[in-house]
Amino acid sequence: MLVYKFNVLQALRDSGYNTTRLRKEKLLGENSIQYLRENKMVGTKALNSICKLLDMQPGNIIKYIEE
Repeated sequence: MLVYKFNVLQALRDSGYNTTRLRKEKLLGENSIQYLRENKMVGTKALNSICKLLDMQPGNIIKYIEE
């Protein structure tokens, strides 16, 4: 199962990207923001955007754990 290593929305906020800005500048879609709130995995397009905004690799953001 893939899980986030940290609170992604909080990390985006700390980097200056609050949810209003993410929506207004169309950096992330509403579904992706909602998935992050619910700690669900986002799609690859959203993950790509998150990596770009946070200047991180996917492995810095998500990890695999056995169920």
